[in-house]
Amino acid sequence: MAKRLWVAVALWALGGPAGLHHLYLGRDNHALLWMLTLGGFGVGWLWELWLLPGWVARANSASEVRRDGRPPLSPVRFLGQALVGIYFGLVALIGLSTLPGFYLVALPLAVGLGVHLVSEVGDQSSDLQGTLTAAFITAPIFHGRSVAILPISLTTSVVAQRHRHYKASRGSSEKLSARLYRLGLAYLAFSAPLAHCAFSNTAATANYIASAIGAALDWVSVFPSLSGILESMLLLPYRAWKILGFGDSYFQEWEKVFVFVQSFQSERQQMAYKILGLHSDATLDEINKSYRELVKHWHPDHNPHRATEAERRFIEVQAAYELLTQMKKPKSV
Repeated sequence: MAKRLWVAVALWALGGPAGLHHLYLGRDNHALLWMLTLGGFGVGWLWELWLLPGWVARANSASEVRRDGRPPLSPVRFLGQALVGIYFGLVALIGLSTLPGFYLVALPLAVGLGVHLVSEVGDQSSDLQGTLTAAFITAPIFHGRSVAILPISLTTSVVAQRHRHYKASRGSSEKLSARLYRLGLAYLAFSAPLAHCAFSNTAATANYIASAIGAALDWVSVFPSLSGILESMLLLPYRAWKILGFGDSYFQEWEKVFVFVQSFQSERQQMAYKILGLHSDATLDEINKSYRELVKHWHPDHNPHRATEAERRFIEVQAAYELLTQMKKPKSV
């Protein structure tokens, strides 16, 4: 049956983050990727509206053009492989980290499968065995450390790119029921460990996520605007649960994550006032005045005899000023 562009667009608009339009067009790997990442973390879903006409035309083509050689190198695909590999690794870290041999088996397997899933999107593929081999070889080097997710993901992404190739011609179309069954199994395999950890060991999971949020906010605390955006993104799932009215007693532990982030923000504001030498109810004019004086005082060019300290103080003053001015800025209605 011929695919209709308007149907694809409607499915993209109504169920895009769940990959319904990809399922309609026979792009099952892409549909699974969107199901597991909510539309490529939202960015991929919005971007691909412009790609729908080409995908519909390809789905309707009577004969598929055979492609030889290696596909061109795609920085976007490589970035997607690395990010999804990290994402799969973090999910495994939350849901499976208590398993014996986690850093040698479960973690590289999760990262490798995430990278390979992106490799299978569209008309391209890669060597699953080579990708997993790279993951298992890299894992022992960083054994026992959470940071292992990053080098494993980068290594497997490089290997997957080296083994990229076009998929073989499609055979007869598979029944929808069989496709949905396979996608359902893959989704359960991904979500079951995380759901078990979240619902059976809520306190430990909430504490782990709170620690992860704190570490992430620490990394970007020098850039208050970016930090504010990150806070909103990290708390979005919690806010959604609250709006939907799910049981307050059950989500008491998750409430601690929200309180933690709020306290982290309050602590940063107090530190900013302290850096500028102001009280907590200082006006915007007082903030501007203190900022100008301190920037002039701690400018590295004016302090060659203590350049290291001056540079550190100069950066602290700028970060504190940006945070407080953003906070004092009137909210648009």
